[in-house]
Amino acid sequence: MSPASDGDLRRTYVETSLLIAAVLEGDAPAYEELDTPGQRFTSALTLAEARRAVTRARVRERINTDQERAALVALEAFIGRCDVTAITSEILLRAGRRFPIEPVRTLDAIHLATVESVGIPPHLVRVITRDRRVRENALAMGYTVS
Repeated sequence: MSPASDGDLRRTYVETSLLIAAVLEGDAPAYEELDTPGQRFTSALTLAEARRAVTRARVRERINTDQERAALVALEAFIGRCDVTAITSEILLRAGRRFPIEPVRTLDAIHLATVESVGIPPHLVRVITRDRRVRENALAMGYTVS
């Protein structure tokens, strides 16, 4: 396969910490990561975690009602541009197994198992995250991480 063909097949996995940094914290580099060309996918877990983060921020008065609404609109826009992978029993089974760099928290393990579940060779997947554990394991598993 030629390098140009590989580029056409590359996919980006968006992990929750990056999405929250973009839509809730206004992190410009995180927004840039989300805006890079190509196909994106994420776990259904990411959507639940991101919505919970927005709710927690509002309840703790870190954001006001308008900011909450804007964050939820941004999440919906993200969902419209992203393939969402359901959390299946196979993903949960994989999440329970050992990862290259332990310990791994359960939700992080679900993210890593989701990346593996799509069956795309690691050199064709980029994981975007702000989470150190996810980053270290994804790298150890052969994925590109930014």
